Amino acid sequence: MVRTATATGSLVLLLLATACGGSEDEGTAAKSSPTNVSATAVGVVAPAKVEVIADLTGCEVKIRTEADELREGVCRTKRGDYLITTFPQEKFKLTWLDAAAVYGGKYLVGTRWVVSAKPEVLERLRPQLGGKIHQLRGVGPTPAPTAS
Repeated sequence: MVRTATATGSLVLLLLATACGGSEDEGTAAKSSPTNVSATAVGVVAPAKVEVIADLTGCEVKIRTEADELREGVCRTKRGDYLITTFPQEKFKLTWLDAAAVYGGKYLVGTRWVVSAKPEVLERLRPQLGGKIHQLRGVGPTPAPTAS
């Protein structure tokens, strides 16, 4: 129950974080790779550590949540804003994704980590991180068409 509440609270904060624009420059970590080969091309997936994932994407991360079930960091770059969430065990990630399903949306998902952002940002991050983009369906009624 506490895990679900934590995940749900984190998702609400995500909505607030992604609504705000950022102005920091992109870091050079993604550009400094000797071969600059796409992670997805070689089947690599980023490890489950917020700072490592942020470094792979050229971001100086700001940690905003430290909990037993997850760690979260916010990145604001020219390519877009995103939230990196890592989990000490895969079961916590699965619980978080179940809670996130209420809100719907797309997420970049790897082993014990999730990146939350607008779909176009996820597409740009996937080559550096690997993982798969998951579409989660929201729950609730669909809005009725409005007359203009």
